Amino acid sequence: MTHPATPVAGLRGEATLDSIAWIKLSSVALPLATPISDAKVLTGRQKPMTEVAFLFVEIETAQGQTGIGFSYSKRAGGPAQFAHAREIADNLIGEDPSDIGRLWTKLVWAGASVGRSGVATQAIAALDIALWDLKAKRAGLPLAKLLGAHRDSVRCYNTSGGFLHTPTEQVLDNATASLAHGIGGIKIKVGHPDGKRDLARLTAVREHIGDDVPLMVDANQQWDRPTAQRMGRAMEEFGLVWIEEPLDAYDAQGHAALAASLDTPIATGEMLASVAEHYELIRLNAADIIQPDAPRIGGITQFLKLAALAEHHHLQLAPHFAMEIHLHLAAAYPIEPWVEHFDWLEPLFEERLTISDGRMHVPARPGLGVTLTGQARAWTQATHEVGKRA
Repeated sequence: MTHPATPVAGLRGEATLDSIAWIKLSSVALPLATPISDAKVLTGRQKPMTEVAFLFVEIETAQGQTGIGFSYSKRAGGPAQFAHAREIADNLIGEDPSDIGRLWTKLVWAGASVGRSGVATQAIAALDIALWDLKAKRAGLPLAKLLGAHRDSVRCYNTSGGFLHTPTEQVLDNATASLAHGIGGIKIKVGHPDGKRDLARLTAVREHIGDDVPLMVDANQQWDRPTAQRMGRAMEEFGLVWIEEPLDAYDAQGHAALAASLDTPIATGEMLASVAEHYELIRLNAADIIQPDAPRIGGITQFLKLAALAEHHHLQLAPHFAMEIHLHLAAAYPIEPWVEHFDWLEPLFEERLTISDGRMHVPARPGLGVTLTGQARAWTQATHEVGKRA
């Protein structure tokens, strides 16, 4: 039998059962086997991506309960996330880990001068996700079940096999392998400076996988408005599930015009860094499918607020990246969602997610159901601890 921890300053009453005793932050660089290029590289806006930076947070309470969370950054920003988390993490020591909403607000105010989006909220996200993982573990439930799952599996599609640096023949082989693995849909990158190359590539993939396999495309914000209209019309014949990020991520009005003029649904949202930024998309009817990223918008606490808004407006949901987190959040969304399959993060975690019949299955393990590998520890570039372990 466990006994309530002694209440500390600011935590009064019998309902306070535990307190946060120790937090460890880790900055981890995950190398990618092959440099990754999408339309942002081919148009000269970015260099190929060679690694993904992660901020991992491990939390332990006075009673020995633990939680793990993470945020990430591609190309730049990882050290900044780690630095901000290092400055604010001590605000959680002695707090009740159950009070996640209040703690999110406390962390925001701890760094109020840098705002409520971008690096600031992405640093908070790793702490927030660790608290939700801890809460679900303490309940002995997968996170999806703690939140209230609408399903035990979610439709999934593969992205990592269709980047623009990959030759078309290899994209076709990758699609075959993904479908054989049980993945339900295929997404390929578009946005090449020569739109004819996009259409030829798309034609090859559609002919290869057949008309019945769900197929999506992602332009990674590389079209202007006239190009997006032309390409969108040209792609109508392929029966796409969606066209993703056809325009700049912050061009809500342009996305709204596309959504109104095309039969193919428009999906966007992954690059936005707050609920407020997503609200502009929702307000203007700029997306048929909303694609939030929990680590980018401030964690699970903020994701749940956005999900409620999206459901109210009858939007479909397809969270971006980080399937280890988003599988649980998608499973708890009332309208049938999609989750994105990437195998990039597999070296970081001991566990693997089960995929079959086009769906990704919620694991029975409590919390997020992940533990860090020794390799992840070896890739750690910096750590910081506050408090003392139980």
